[in-house]
Amino acid sequence: MSRLILFNKPYGVLPQFTDRGTAGSPRPTLSGFIDVPGVYPAGRLDMDSEGLLLLTGDGRLQARIAEPRHKMPKTYLVQVEGDIDDAALETLRKGVRLKDGMTLPAEAERIDDPQLWPRDPPVRFRKSVPDCWISLTIREGRNRQVRRMTAAVGFPTLRLVRWAVGAWNLDGLLPGEHREIDV
Repeated sequence: MSRLILFNKPYGVLPQFTDRGTAGSPRPTLSGFIDVPGVYPAGRLDMDSEGLLLLTGDGRLQARIAEPRHKMPKTYLVQVEGDIDDAALETLRKGVRLKDGMTLPAEAERIDDPQLWPRDPPVRFRKSVPDCWISLTIREGRNRQVRRMTAAVGFPTLRLVRWAVGAWNLDGLLPGEHREIDV
């Protein structure tokens, strides 16, 4: 059996154990939350995104999770600027043309506001501009793909929470918490 850690990565945390960034004040990393030797992230989750990050020391499991050729589904809860319409959702479902080519078709639907933890810092709020939430499931992992997809259909991302990767999800994990399971 392989060890797999499910971690709810908070906003602003680097998805790595050390900060090799520019000089100045160090940024928070995984080492401030996870003290388990020999595990590494299976895939990436941008510093300004929140949610499920999987970690393992098993190279084969890591490849199965992270490698695009395996097309493991990743589900995101996405707060977008504007009141998304059916045409935009249908475009997401068919695939979106980005600068690096067409995306694979996604599962996309409008959802009620999810009961999530507050984000620190909070998402900017503007009375004059509505927002709404969608659930978006993709099977590839291009750089900042979800943000680029929602922007391409005219609804920029305000908040991005990865809820699930394959059968694993955030259920019961608050930001900064992790749970270890055997796979």
